[in-house]
Amino acid sequence: MPTPRSPRSTAAPQRRPQPSPGRIPRRPAPPARRRKPRWGLRVVTTLSVVVLASAGIGHAVMTSLDADIARVDPFKDMKNRPQAGHGMNVLLVGTDGREKISKEERRKYRLGGAPCHCTDTIMIVHISADRERASVVSLPRDSYAVTPTHVDRTTGKRHGGHPVKLNAAYAEGGPQLTVRTVESMTKVKIDHYLEVDFTSFMRTVDVVGGVQVCTAAPLRDSYTGLDLPAGRHTLAGGQALQYVRARHLDGASDLGRMKRQQRFMAALVERITSSGILLNPMKFRDVTRAVLGSVRADKGFGTHEMLDLGRAMRNFSPSSSEFATVPIEQMEFAVKGVGSTLKWDPVKAERLFRALREDQPLSVHKARGAARIVSVAPQQIRVQVENGTRTPGLGRRVDAALASTGFRTTRAPVNAAAHDVKRTIIAYDPRWDRSAKSLATALPGSELRPVNGLGATLKVIAGTDFDRVRRVRAEDPGQGEVGVVRGDEVACA
Repeated sequence: MPTPRSPRSTAAPQRRPQPSPGRIPRRPAPPARRRKPRWGLRVVTTLSVVVLASAGIGHAVMTSLDADIARVDPFKDMKNRPQAGHGMNVLLVGTDGREKISKEERRKYRLGGAPCHCTDTIMIVHISADRERASVVSLPRDSYAVTPTHVDRTTGKRHGGHPVKLNAAYAEGGPQLTVRTVESMTKVKIDHYLEVDFTSFMRTVDVVGGVQVCTAAPLRDSYTGLDLPAGRHTLAGGQALQYVRARHLDGASDLGRMKRQQRFMAALVERITSSGILLNPMKFRDVTRAVLGSVRADKGFGTHEMLDLGRAMRNFSPSSSEFATVPIEQMEFAVKGVGSTLKWDPVKAERLFRALREDQPLSVHKARGAARIVSVAPQQIRVQVENGTRTPGLGRRVDAALASTGFRTTRAPVNAAAHDVKRTIIAYDPRWDRSAKSLATALPGSELRPVNGLGATLKVIAGTDFDRVRRVRAEDPGQGEVGVVRGDEVACA
């Protein structure tokens, strides 16, 4: 994350003890308060706390809210931990705490069912030592994991290490077993631990005035109730919750959901840093209260740390963040007594976590205007172009632009039956929906229109709104891997 250095004072500098690597100087934590476990989205809310701290509003305001942070000790008696690296690593998790949501909201946003008392989302957020970059790595909740030896927090029995899905570690051993399991799998030392819940997330989004997301195709999920037409949308808290929870939109399930969470995180950061919220004391106070009222954190992470970190991140922007999901080698790895899990690719995963340990970018940053990542390579997508306007030569221009970016056009554009098309249309057979979404990414603002029986060739009917073809490329061909992207590549163009 970008972090301008603080202006030098004209007064003589005072010597202060140097913090250990990955740590921000601590102050004594207030007495712990008992709270129920929280559901956590989601990292976005926690990131908003950090960013809001950069407003420079008085320390007293933040300190007065410190008592609202429930405390947990995930590092108690931990031994043989990974070696500390440079920068700071925060483990962001969430527990299914929907019991805090009102009955009306649970019904409206499809939050029925009993909480599972397990982590719903797990992410490592790495803040570089120079405070110039934030790297966010999503750990799929169904990842195959082996727990260290531990005491079951429900039965009190001592267990040896055994296979589980990663999100089940919380149910057996709480935050401590979750941290130990993640450290064992990644060899990344965790410096801080945070949880956030549903309520905090929705209130934060509402307080900032909503967050804008873009979708090239309609998004409908009967499980969460999400129903978004193609285009740009400003989501309030409840709709935003549906957006980041949806996992039945396509065959990608949790991996697709993590992509949407990353897009939303980038959009939230853009909203907070560009809207003047950081300079509005009342907004700052309201957002901070919305967040801190539902946070659980380790004893070493308090308002003092958030203020120090926030001041260092005053120029944070989406282009300073990068997002990735652990590469998957096998999507349905069957484990006796556990079920179907996701098995990490050992080589690619090690490369990813080594970058965190060594405080390096997850990937080489690309210049602005670099290709957008899509799920199907343009070379695999066949396209027939039609001119839906009265503008001579538009069909040839669209065909040539698509071909130059890799799409397999017919090189024989024709005139459409209608000549008054305003918005460019992509007609596609539902069986080739992933190809259609990839093509839509290359044609910003286009409308996706399913046509049963159309076949493998997609049809582009160029409208008067046609402006350009955006460059796209396929994500890493490794099965299940979500490529590394910058925040400005996943936010709205």
